Amino acid sequence: MALALIVAAGSGERLGADRPKALVELAGRPLLQYSLEALSRVELLERIVVALPAGVAAPAGVVAVEGGAVRSASVKRALAAAVEGKSEGTGESDLVLVHDAARPLLTPELAREVLEALSTDPRADAAIAAVPVTDTIKRVADGRVVAETLDRRSLWAVQTPQVFRRGALERALDVSEEVLAQATDDAWLIERAGGRVIVVPSSDENIKVTTARDLRTAELLLERRASSEGDPA
Repeated sequence: MALALIVAAGSGERLGADRPKALVELAGRPLLQYSLEALSRVELLERIVVALPAGVAAPAGVVAVEGGAVRSASVKRALAAAVEGKSEGTGESDLVLVHDAARPLLTPELAREVLEALSTDPRADAAIAAVPVTDTIKRVADGRVVAETLDRRSLWAVQTPQVFRRGALERALDVSEEVLAQATDDAWLIERAGGRVIVVPSSDENIKVTTARDLRTAELLLERRASSEGDPA
């Protein structure tokens, strides 16, 4: 079986919202609700724990913890809570799925694909959703001077969900707050510890909602998805 952690402790400041990002509404529903519903349809997941901002009540029936000062600290707290409530027979080799509530267009199919990728690769410590980079990427030095043009054929833009072997993730998270603060995603901590991370092709529709424009884009994508499924938008 597997555990799922949803990181939902963001402030929503860049969205210009007056509430935590997870509670900002997308098409009339909180962002968090979309991820909860998608993951609830993934049969392999035994338990879902959400990291929320201090003072925010968990939705009914949801196990939640107070998020940490930085993203990976929230993951560390959520993992501890998930393991505490685990079923008998689970252990270090269990899979742990981590997802950002800021990516509300997650599909159950993508979550299953990332879980399967790791479960079928015994050499890997993590599997992460990602899309190939299509833009030309340049590394810029001081003074906005281009220092290097990177070969985009080897570049992938990383998303969530990210799936880890529980033991590898626990060891990677067992570092100082300073190191946790450097991590923009949890896979970096695995890389830092010398672990093997594989990518799983995702969709550019699995966007991260950071700005008001992103929110509108997500609304349009939801409308298109509903239309293609024959449901009312």
